[in-house]
Amino acid sequence: MPTDAASRTEHAPMLKDRYEAVLQRVGEAARRSGRRPEEIVTVAVTKNASMDVVRELFDLGHRHFGENRVQQLAARAAQIDEYRDRIREHPGSSGRETPDRPNWHMVGSLQRNKVRKAIENARLIHSLDSLRLAEEIQSQSAKRDRVTEVLIEVNFGEEQKAGIAAPAVRHLVDQMGSMLNVRVRGLMCMAPNTEDEALIRNTFDRCREVFEDVRKFIRESDRIDVLSMGMSNDFEMAIECGANLVRVGNAIVGDPVVESGDDEPAPEDAQV
Repeated sequence: MPTDAASRTEHAPMLKDRYEAVLQRVGEAARRSGRRPEEIVTVAVTKNASMDVVRELFDLGHRHFGENRVQQLAARAAQIDEYRDRIREHPGSSGRETPDRPNWHMVGSLQRNKVRKAIENARLIHSLDSLRLAEEIQSQSAKRDRVTEVLIEVNFGEEQKAGIAAPAVRHLVDQMGSMLNVRVRGLMCMAPNTEDEALIRNTFDRCREVFEDVRKFIRESDRIDVLSMGMSNDFEMAIECGANLVRVGNAIVGDPVVESGDDEPAPEDAQV
């Protein structure tokens, strides 16, 4: 039976190739939209990947990771922290410096009873979908004297998905204006699960329009600066439509892997 290190060595070249190919595609899409590649943040969604893959991506220099379950996010954040500690304590003959901590993104639906653990680990929550959830994030963040950054999830008429209806987004932003411990950084949307590219592009265009409307609506528009759209099947189109953050899973990490003890089903709307 191969050791963990041997297993990582076996899949590392393929992972590196997939990762670099995605970054190249992101860069090309950015240039097509008149922007620089470094203006686009690529979040590697690792919900379907083994911990070995997460560590390998970390070793490749990637620093933005997304999870759709709070429990898995917390566990993996702790494991990467332990990995960094080992590097710091045992740099080896190369004198390797301790790498920077990664940024963890909560990209799946968030229940109010899991807010506490989410804000302790996530740099950015992508799925704010109600005032009640915002109030819970505010309450838990205030108790910890911290500011939690969030994206409002926008729903363009798909009943089976979570999110705020587009016409209600400005009202929610206004309601959250007095919350001192929650900062709205921008919007997130998911395109419909269809092969109709015109419909997908229309969704992205509409989300960009809502994003621009919100920026005009609030006084400090510079703080609304993240438009999260696009996943493995459509991230290039999303960038062309204005996204500056994309969530890419299987195109980077490969086929899904179920680890021992990880038997919670992934939400149907958390495609990557």
